[in-house]
Amino acid sequence: MESVQLVILFGIVIGLMYGAVGLLSGFCLMSSMRGWLAEGDGRLVRSYALAIAVAIAASQFLAGGGMVDLNKSIYLQTSFSPAVLFLGGLLFGYGMVLSNGCGSRALVLLGRGNLRSFVVVIVLAIAAQMTLKGLIAPARIALVQASQTTVSANSLPSVLVMLGLSESLSRALAAAATVVALILFAFAHPAFRRSPGQIAAGVIVGLLVAGGWYVTGYLGADDFNPVPVTSLTFIAPIADTLQYAMLSTGLTLNFGVATVVGVFGGSFATALATGRFKLEGYSSPRHMVRSGSGAALMGIGGVMAFGCSIGQGLTGLSTLALGSFIAFAGILLGTTAGLRGALRAHPLAVA
Repeated sequence: MESVQLVILFGIVIGLMYGAVGLLSGFCLMSSMRGWLAEGDGRLVRSYALAIAVAIAASQFLAGGGMVDLNKSIYLQTSFSPAVLFLGGLLFGYGMVLSNGCGSRALVLLGRGNLRSFVVVIVLAIAAQMTLKGLIAPARIALVQASQTTVSANSLPSVLVMLGLSESLSRALAAAATVVALILFAFAHPAFRRSPGQIAAGVIVGLLVAGGWYVTGYLGADDFNPVPVTSLTFIAPIADTLQYAMLSTGLTLNFGVATVVGVFGGSFATALATGRFKLEGYSSPRHMVRSGSGAALMGIGGVMAFGCSIGQGLTGLSTLALGSFIAFAGILLGTTAGLRGALRAHPLAVA
């Protein structure tokens, strides 16, 4: 089997697993933040923190062992715009609140029969494609060029290298410090320690991120037909999936499209198997406008931030890239502002 076919096959498998875990556990940054800030339930946010810890530990292990070159990913660039990354994160986080879930969560809920999520996925895909290659692209590119910065240290390990430490020691220290802090945060919560399902979800999702790196960076490492080194992310892949569905002739499948299809399939199969499948729609036109507006903000912001709550919050952070920390800070701030702002006066749950 050719490397490209192998990458697509494993992309579907990773997507299937993520879809099943996402449906059973409710894994979602927005739900985590809402539970923590509005309801006082910190279990989901601890599951998310554990997923980041596992993703960092496993991904850095692969990189340290020479199995994956994370420097080939989009996250570890020496030139980037901190302002655009942060602004994109803000837009994405706020949009995520309006839509009551991120792109990956929308795919999971769509598999369960939630037709509101169908609107979110379609609007997100169109807005993302417009920002990547369409009407909004020139403005985005101009904004990036006007605020772009070139740095000599683009990750936490590279900062330590500048202080005189070796590359391998810098990688180990940066990864260990971050992982330990996240694990302490997760397991300091008694309710989380008594939630084996949430613990399992965090571990599995973190390993799926590392699995994506391994599939694209190792199995897909073909000198004659290489594939982009990437892992779980959902903004550009959702846009690519919609484009592939419309214009498949002349286009090729990739890891991102495969994972999107897999997430939907995994959620759908799990919903049928567990009796959770149920068709649901909007409660009012206002609900639809709010949800669609949030999806548009997620599509635009996700492209500007180079990823979503999964693409930057897990996959990007697993590389320890400084840009990913900036984008994720924007996502957290945007989500917090949305949850505590005027628009949450009448919250409309998607779950």
